Amino acid sequence: MSVNLIVLVILAVFIGALSRATFGFGEAVVSMPLLALLSVDLHTSIALIGLVGLTVALFTVVSEWRHADRQALLRLVIGALAGIPVGIVLVVKLPDTLITIALGVFLILYGSYSFGKSLLQHTTTSERLKAKFWSWPVGFVSGVLGSAYNTHGVPVVVYGTLRRWEPKRFRGTLQAHFLITGIFIVAGQALGGLWSKDVFILYGYSFPTVILATWLGMFIQRCIPNEKFIRYVFLLLTLLGAILLFTSI
Repeated sequence: MSVNLIVLVILAVFIGALSRATFGFGEAVVSMPLLALLSVDLHTSIALIGLVGLTVALFTVVSEWRHADRQALLRLVIGALAGIPVGIVLVVKLPDTLITIALGVFLILYGSYSFGKSLLQHTTTSERLKAKFWSWPVGFVSGVLGSAYNTHGVPVVVYGTLRRWEPKRFRGTLQAHFLITGIFIVAGQALGGLWSKDVFILYGYSFPTVILATWLGMFIQRCIPNEKFIRYVFLLLTLLGAILLFTSI
């Protein structure tokens, strides 16, 4: 493993971790395509980003746990645990390109539509998906996508924007959800044979920059006005959708 490759991997991990610490999501969709461009083995990339995501969640949840919507969190986690084994089966039965393209198109349409709507209305709209029932299927889909494609954040992010969670509740609930489900997903990756010597070497080299990205992201998010936070989330969703679509085709 060359020094240049290690430096570029660290940079890719840093960018993803910074997105995660700032907005509460995005590290897998940002870092995975970058690692693919570096010709890093897919299993190594999945396991590395799984560990990085768990690390960021561990550091951020300490300060944001008190803001989490704990009732919704419980339902999301239970749903995710039910979806994790389904995702393992899904990744074997369906081509990942098909799911990735569909997910990318959805994020572009949802993110751009919601961003445009927020600009026209000049204010956030009222809460939708008020029924508690919706957190169960959202959690289930999160578990499916997490175990199969490492994108368990997308359904929860969409759910949070539809519920119109304030920024602190948005990030707190997401980070707590990612921490709990991430433990099971990382454990599943370990049992599935995805861990290797290269994973721990790259994780060890990346760890200091993950800490830096976490600190910097928490600083940046404090500078974002609450009324503009949701718009930035919609923009990021659109960008992540474009990244998924571009890397798939």
